[in-house]
Amino acid sequence: MSAYDFSAQRLFVEDDLTEGARVAPTPDAQNYLLNVLRLRQGEAILLFNGRDGEWRARIDMVSKRAAALRVEQRLREQTAPGYVHYAFAPLKQARLDYMVQKATEMGAARLTPVLTKRTQMRRVSAHRLRANAIEAAEQCGLLTIPETMEPLELDRYLAALEPERVLVFCDEDAPLADALAALRGKQAELGAPPPLAVLIGPEGGFDETERAMILARSNVLRLSLGPRILRADTAAVAALALVQATLGDWR
Repeated sequence: MSAYDFSAQRLFVEDDLTEGARVAPTPDAQNYLLNVLRLRQGEAILLFNGRDGEWRARIDMVSKRAAALRVEQRLREQTAPGYVHYAFAPLKQARLDYMVQKATEMGAARLTPVLTKRTQMRRVSAHRLRANAIEAAEQCGLLTIPETMEPLELDRYLAALEPERVLVFCDEDAPLADALAALRGKQAELGAPPPLAVLIGPEGGFDETERAMILARSNVLRLSLGPRILRADTAAVAALALVQATLGDWR
């Protein structure tokens, strides 16, 4: 049996959480609590903010249509943020939403849209990315929310990467090889888990000038994700699973 009660209702809030604090929900949260969950006076909900752990709070009705949340007790300590950044060429909206949710569930600590020559969507809302990340965290019992970045052109993204961060470049044109062996070899070479970034390209792939730009950077690990061409949202899950199992926090 799971040690965590996944049936418990959870809500992300921006407020600091301490014993006895009173939290005023946003209008959207008010609607969710009172009209979707239909919570009433004294009923409990779990709160988290990505900083202070998870707390039990109770509904305190201030009128027939408005409620506050009275914070009672911390149930879980805050978990440490991850060290895997995920960079991706934006997709059409429904698939982008899915990809952001899955990357959050897989433990990505930062989400960065990267614009390439073949990127399908060049206008991306960081607010919408964050909303999808929060929804995934609420549903999966996570206590951390990935940082969501504004879109960057590929050259600017590469220039901004810290030199010590290993860039796992998932390249559909990479020679077919054992990705797990390559990642384990990197782990053996470095010893301690390194800061990581995983880069997934657009549906049409990177062009040759982009590929050369990426490979010109030091500290790049070029990977093939197998013998089949994966859609970008599928590649995200596959790549993050491989990385987390070898260099990340699944070990």
